[in-house]
Order: sequence, then structure tokens, then C-alpha cells
Amino acid sequence: MKKYIEERAVEVANYIIENNATVRQAAKQFGISKSTVHMVVTV
Repeated sequence: MKKYIEERAVEVANYIIENNATVRQAAKQFGISKSTVHMVVTV
């Protein structure tokens, strides 16, 4: 996995955990789609 993808995955996952956020909230925060959030976190 490329380094920037791994870093984004960790950043999004940490945001979701720390803020008890939904996929939709994380997507809005990072300016990406819900599908991208789901893919990044599950991969």
C-alpha cells in the first residue's frame, strides 16, 4: 500500500474513533465520498 494512502486511512480512522463519527461525518470532514471513507477504513 502506498504511504499516503496508509496515512489517510489512519487519519480517517482516528477521526472516526476520537469523534465517534459516522462514515458520512468523516466524509464531510475530509472532503471525500462515503464510499472512499468506507474503502479506506476497511482496506
